[in-house]
Amino acid sequence: MMNIENNTSISIEPNLKNYASLTKSFDWNKERGHLDGLPGNKGLNIAYEAVGRHAKGPNKNTVALRWIQKNYAVKDFSYHDLDELSSRFANVLSSLNIKKGEKVFSLTGRIPELYIAALGTLKATSVFCPMFSVFGPEPIFQRLSKGDARVLVTTKELFEKKVKQLLDRLPSLQFILLTDEKQHANKKILSLSKLMEEASGAYTIPPTDPEDPALLHFTSGTTGMPKGALHVHGAVLMHYITGKYVLDFHEGDVFWCTADPGWVTGTSYGIIAPLVNGVTNIVDEEEFDAVRWYSILEQQEVSVWYTAPTAIRRLMRIDEIPKDKYNLHRLRLICSVGEPLNPEAVIWGEKAFGMPILDNWWQTETGGIMIANYLSMIVKPGSMGKPLPGVEAAIAEVTDSGFHLITEANKQGHLVLKKGWPSMFRNYLHEEERYKKCFRGDWYITGDLAKKDEEGYFWFVGRADDIIKTSGHMVGPFEVESALMENPAVAEAAVIGKPDPLIGEIVKAFVVLKKGTEPTENTKLEIIGFARKKLGPAVAPKEIDFIDVLPKTKSGKILRRLLKARELGLPEGDVSTLEQS
Repeated sequence: MMNIENNTSISIEPNLKNYASLTKSFDWNKERGHLDGLPGNKGLNIAYEAVGRHAKGPNKNTVALRWIQKNYAVKDFSYHDLDELSSRFANVLSSLNIKKGEKVFSLTGRIPELYIAALGTLKATSVFCPMFSVFGPEPIFQRLSKGDARVLVTTKELFEKKVKQLLDRLPSLQFILLTDEKQHANKKILSLSKLMEEASGAYTIPPTDPEDPALLHFTSGTTGMPKGALHVHGAVLMHYITGKYVLDFHEGDVFWCTADPGWVTGTSYGIIAPLVNGVTNIVDEEEFDAVRWYSILEQQEVSVWYTAPTAIRRLMRIDEIPKDKYNLHRLRLICSVGEPLNPEAVIWGEKAFGMPILDNWWQTETGGIMIANYLSMIVKPGSMGKPLPGVEAAIAEVTDSGFHLITEANKQGHLVLKKGWPSMFRNYLHEEERYKKCFRGDWYITGDLAKKDEEGYFWFVGRADDIIKTSGHMVGPFEVESALMENPAVAEAAVIGKPDPLIGEIVKAFVVLKKGTEPTENTKLEIIGFARKKLGPAVAPKEIDFIDVLPKTKSGKILRRLLKARELGLPEGDVSTLEQS
């Protein structure tokens, strides 16, 4: 595998200049000193660090949030604007008698009210929980019910189509705040704009302990109800640090995270991290469109771009080199998260943008980036990178009866993280026993399998429950999928294990072909032969099905377990986050 030097055309010295040196000297308490804390030494509040402190300083009139509407119209909000508007929302919650720790949910597209509600809820020390606007009524009910929702911020259309029918089943839901209604419908269904007009723009954030609950993010399980991962205000230190060292925020940066706040990246890095670091945050109301995206990168002079492998693979399918057609002179860093980034995509970044796309790894449960590739380090395409300074990651053998760390290089095992990073989730809501099972002593068991090479780079193998056992081999889907994507006919691929009475499981691939390639038997045989040469006959797929679209979540994760369920005629489980059927 080739290594890539990180040499972008923008000559800005990275915040993380020497990985080894910073890792050795890193101190969480020292980094905590870069945050202000609430005035009067009254604790640590995410919203104060994100907007309050900037509104009182030199960033007061800096554009904090630039909202690009579907028609390309732009509306800017300065740090002062966001501070005042979020204070109004906090006062709205006070007027409704919503107390500390109570849950405020959102169900909207990417509109300003979503971001204002998030920050206002955090100011009020209530707990903010965003949902995808594409959810149907049942997944909405599951989250509102399990999350003990007191307030829901939504639009009139979404309320009428998806929420109204649920009200009789949600006795704890006290208020519906409609973002686009001018008048209150009744004592429960209220106009948010009217409430905001009546509320004061001044608000004093109450004392906030770093361990006070702040954010609730639901993750979909394979079956049954989704899990609600609870995060605290102290997580803001992780958002600050990762913005500084991974996303490399500098004064004057324009940042664009394409993720929807309905999943954790869209909150941690689509709201909090850029604001805490005082940069301009781009929010696009529209969904993916290649030309639109490239135009936004050009017109908004985006300097740091954070997106997902799914989007990158879509862009790769277009026969176009964006740096030759668009003026992207300000763009100096592209990062990716959601699914592991295939080596071909990292290398494509060099061709398309003049820089490699840097992968990083984390989970809803970790609350922030844990392992990453950095501007100052050599990139090994296909690698997750190295742990963030201050984070201890390791490979371990984990069984029902035992746990021990693996020190041997390149040996596959469970990826584990040592407790102590500030954004670690503090519970699965109402599921204490399930939470406890995630830990062995001081180590969090991520559920992912990985390996660590001689130079300390981590390499993703697959989810523990996705591993394929074939003829005595343990095969990680990512390895096979990456090899398949090196074939010039393959746009995307997903791999599952299909039960076989002789060898345990066979490796079966689902392949999306590039435009212009015919899904013939000869194409199938050619791809299988290509994979056998790359991987060997024991690991290469023995069966291939051509499909038009891989099932993915809205966050870009390939739903391999859904492919397997459909292949075997099994129940599909929770598909509430499915991007498209």
